[in-house]
Amino acid sequence: MTSTGIPLGLSWATAAVGNWTGLRLPDPFPTFNFAVEIEGLLVGGFTEVSGLESQIEMESYREGGVNGFTHQLPGAASPSNLVLRHGLTAVSSLWNWYDNTARGVIQRKSGTIALLDRRQIPVMWWNFRNALPVRWTGPTFTAGSDEVGVESLELVHEGLTKPLLGQALALGHGIADMAR
Repeated sequence: MTSTGIPLGLSWATAAVGNWTGLRLPDPFPTFNFAVEIEGLLVGGFTEVSGLESQIEMESYREGGVNGFTHQLPGAASPSNLVLRHGLTAVSSLWNWYDNTARGVIQRKSGTIALLDRRQIPVMWWNFRNALPVRWTGPTFTAGSDEVGVESLELVHEGLTKPLLGQALALGHGIADMAR
């Protein structure tokens, strides 16, 4: 708290609000428009990508004589598995990659998940490296339904990056939106 009673970090709010009058903050990007590329190939129109997350493992350290708290020190970051889902088609590249891995023919691949704007232009992206398929799930067949068959592929990988170029493009896109 500062001497004015305003929590630190919020003391700028009053001055900044007056300067932002009439300026519209950028809209959040919708998530329905995205593309996935693996090793330079667009590998299909995916209906869903999940697992785009990473967590830093914390290590507890008790300091002798300090009983009021335990130090929490950051350890390694551990990414979650990526799950790619799409409508079943005649293209079998994902199945072949999984099947080869299951038979011991190991081929790690890197790729990109790109968020696109309404004009199909990438606004930001995340790269994953050295991925390996660890689970394939095929469609559920139901005679009383006319739904599209969906397959999914789960990938273990060695980490995510969000390149600075992608961050800069997203920022530029946001600034252009604010100016409209």
